[in-house]
Amino acid sequence: MWGGRFAEGPAAVMREINASIPFDKRLWQQDIAGSRAHVAMLGAQGIVSPADAAAIAQGLNDVAAEYEANGVAENLALEDIHMATEARLAELIGPTAGRLHTARSRNDQVATDFRLWVRDAVDQVDLGLAAFQRALVGRADEHAASVMPGFTHLQVAQPVTLGHHLMAYYEMVRRDRSRFAAARGRLNECPLGSAALAGTGFPIDRFATAEALGFDRPTANSLDAVSDRDFALDYLMAAAQAALHLSRLAEEIIIWASQPYGFVRLPDAYSTGSSIMPQKRNPDAAELVRGHSGRITGCLMALMMTMKGLPLAYSKDMQNDKPPVFEAHDLLALSIAAMTGMIETIAFVPERMRAAAEAGFSTATDLADWLVREGGIPFREAHHITGAAVKRAEADGIALAALSDAALNTIDPRLDGRVRAALTVDASVASRQSHGGTAPARVRGAIAEAKQQLGLA
Repeated sequence: MWGGRFAEGPAAVMREINASIPFDKRLWQQDIAGSRAHVAMLGAQGIVSPADAAAIAQGLNDVAAEYEANGVAENLALEDIHMATEARLAELIGPTAGRLHTARSRNDQVATDFRLWVRDAVDQVDLGLAAFQRALVGRADEHAASVMPGFTHLQVAQPVTLGHHLMAYYEMVRRDRSRFAAARGRLNECPLGSAALAGTGFPIDRFATAEALGFDRPTANSLDAVSDRDFALDYLMAAAQAALHLSRLAEEIIIWASQPYGFVRLPDAYSTGSSIMPQKRNPDAAELVRGHSGRITGCLMALMMTMKGLPLAYSKDMQNDKPPVFEAHDLLALSIAAMTGMIETIAFVPERMRAAAEAGFSTATDLADWLVREGGIPFREAHHITGAAVKRAEADGIALAALSDAALNTIDPRLDGRVRAALTVDASVASRQSHGGTAPARVRGAIAEAKQQLGLA
């Protein structure tokens, strides 16, 4: 490729460091699609003859069939998927293949291919996240009224329902999907025709190629088009956030599956044993999902550092844009599938959850609220009185609801036996009727709305 300018070939190490075919061969379908659109436009514009355009189009179909059947050969001398495809095309149809690269550069070619790949990746992730949402909603529906402890600082705080807890992750995933959708909307502009950096003098029709490839429009500035990797960073940012959400749920499953909690029983399909301890059931799938979040976030950091300070337009640094995106996508897709499978098959243990909710003075706030409602006192004063009641119950080794009338009256004259009705975990969750609250009726309403959003209603 460089014979007209260079008298000698590259050093072996230069050939190795310069070649991207080992990883960018993954773009072959997008590269073929972009080339098909480009040659069709060249033919329609009279830039190449109809016969040459037809020969190139048929040759591209033949190359694609070979790739589909046998994969892409890794010839480092051809550097990348673009040259590999063009070289094979030339072997099949002869010198006419050289006309394909008219009015384009590898700079706008790779920018187009990569956008097409990331767009496909977004669509795949969205399908996976939608399936994960369906799994969450299905299990939340089963447990809309199952009481469990809600935690702050990993300390028992107030009773909630398991359905409410699972629907919290539904909301996280809803935001994840919106981030991917926004990223897709921004990336859906076509760089093809920007050439190396300045556009081209040939009478091309960039709107035609953009439409043929499913883009909304061509990019507006040729310099920006070939040097922009915002779309890849957008994808990685959305992927990192989604991975963090998956990691949070994975961590909770790990905690819940431990013997001190016993909130869940892990399915065989998503756990492993120990090589030395026969009794062990390890939450390895959840732990790996938790670990993947670090690698995915690292991919984001890697590309951000690669792009930092690059002058316009294209620099070879940008050849390193694809490996972190490919790695993050593979890890995220695997993590989503694993978490979906775990949520679908995990066995919840509601009786253990209820016992934990009942054991940690989780209805103390309900006592304070009762004093505000029934005694008409300020909440801060009610908070102080409730603290004294908790202290007394803790000292006696009993639950708040087990305090005698005399003990309640000693703590504060405005406390009497009527408060006990407010101190059960069922009464507590049922009272949380505010919008977005944990009351089973509210949870069922949220589930119904989610089903409608997912097309399940």
